[in-house]
Amino acid sequence: MIAWNKIAYLALGIGSLSASLAFAEDKPGPGVTDTQILIGQTNPYSGPLSAYSTQGKVQEAYYNMINDQGGINGRKIKLISLDDAYSPPKTVEQHRRLVESDEVLGIVGTMGTPTNSAIVKYMNSKSVPHIFLASGASKWGDVKSYPWTVGWYPTYRSEGLVYGAYVRDNIKDAKIAILSQNDDYGRDFLAGFKAGLGEGAERLIVKELTYEVSEPTVDSEIITLKASGANVLFSAVTAKAAAQAIRKIAELGWKPTHFLVQNANSIATVLVPAGVEHADGIISTAYLKDPSDPQFTDDAGIKWYRDFMKRYYPEGDVNDPQNEIGVSIAATFVQVLRQCGNDLTRENLIKQVNSIKDLELPLLLPGIKLNTSNDDHYPIEQFELVKFDGKTWNRFGPVMSGR
Repeated sequence: MIAWNKIAYLALGIGSLSASLAFAEDKPGPGVTDTQILIGQTNPYSGPLSAYSTQGKVQEAYYNMINDQGGINGRKIKLISLDDAYSPPKTVEQHRRLVESDEVLGIVGTMGTPTNSAIVKYMNSKSVPHIFLASGASKWGDVKSYPWTVGWYPTYRSEGLVYGAYVRDNIKDAKIAILSQNDDYGRDFLAGFKAGLGEGAERLIVKELTYEVSEPTVDSEIITLKASGANVLFSAVTAKAAAQAIRKIAELGWKPTHFLVQNANSIATVLVPAGVEHADGIISTAYLKDPSDPQFTDDAGIKWYRDFMKRYYPEGDVNDPQNEIGVSIAATFVQVLRQCGNDLTRENLIKQVNSIKDLELPLLLPGIKLNTSNDDHYPIEQFELVKFDGKTWNRFGPVMSGR
């Protein structure tokens, strides 16, 4: 017969083991305490693309709003946003600090295609969530190579494909000139555009030029492209180069059918500086509402956004689409944290990132929803073609999938 004291001891041991297992199951991942969720990213707070760093500032403002509302299950979100000057070696250095020294739960919203390309293998080798990147590179959908990486933007390749297909189907006798940024950003757009043109791409394209982000202007490139005799221009550029190109095209009296990527089509930050009268007829795509567009004056989402900016980021430009993107990336991350509940491990975080279903956000155009799965790391795959009429962007055609 087993003595009662031994039974009690055995029961105590089993109870202690159960408690230990329960504790292990509930133990949070790196960067998580009872009161805080620590995440990291880099942005170009200095360097040629410093204007885009407002994304990091507005994300911090959004998390401050969530924290003022009580946080996520009582935990406050803390974002460490470091400067990488849009320099890939600096991006690597800063992310090693975030992962190995700061021990963040994950990387959320790091800016740029070449910069994220520099760290993607490292992040996946460390099994650290590398999510909602401020980049539309198609490589982020390679779930086999990069299971811990998930983009956020519609991909540059799929957007380029839509423009190419439109030219192929709607512009007779097209002679195409192309200006693209000389990095992965520009190359992704270019690959999609040529795919959309189909087998006739080589015949239709009469001149291709690239530019470096560090160049002071693209005037010389525009002069060369006009001299090619092209009647179609595809601009796979960022905001500064877009404004310069539109101005120079007008100065030269060149009137091509101009396709401009949506990342550089802001009325307030691109078209107004270029002269809206010079932008009439430009074709682009959209997935976000433009706060400076009169058609959204009474939109509920835009009204909420204006109030948010006034209270939490008053120094930010409410008409800058980069702020809309930053808010939307932060809102997507907050939704994923809510899905996680109290299971705040890196493994569950990426599981919930892969489980977004028909998420609608206040600044997205009607009908555009976020969806992900284990095999689909492209949260946004829908957009619409738009044409500028000198005052506003007018949507035409149906909501399209970039698949």
